[in-house]
Amino acid sequence: MSQQQGEKNFELFKAWVSTMSDDDFAAIVYPASGKLNRGQIKKLSGLSDETLKRNSQVVSLLKAVENGLRERGVLPPLTDTAKKAQAAPKKYDNSEAKRAFDQRRSAQLEADNHNLRVQVDQLEREVEILKSKLASNGEMLEALDELGVFRLCPSR
Repeated sequence: MSQQQGEKNFELFKAWVSTMSDDDFAAIVYPASGKLNRGQIKKLSGLSDETLKRNSQVVSLLKAVENGLRERGVLPPLTDTAKKAQAAPKKYDNSEAKRAFDQRRSAQLEADNHNLRVQVDQLEREVEILKSKLASNGEMLEALDELGVFRLCPSR
């Protein structure tokens, strides 16, 4: 994300925060953690998930807004789970990326398999047609040979 886009997103977020009342914020509290629901914030503010997670200005303003709302009693205190989640660093789970890759690869292989089966069926039909033509032409050559048509040819 460019510096200009980050600044633009921060200004957009600040403008959205200024339009919200305490009741509006109370309506989008995620009760399990005592924090504002990020999904609702994305919908209402028009910002992306990446902006809410990676734009340091937006992240710090959001924390400040949540802390201010907690001090005024609009948000409940943080739950133990939320406190632990804030204190501990997030662990990278590469199994999710591997699982997504495996699913995409599996879908691609299934599509390729289907296309190859269709091609095999088509080629088998063509082989049957060619065999029947060969059989009918073979009968015609045998009939001509019996008639002796090619024996009269001077080159033979």
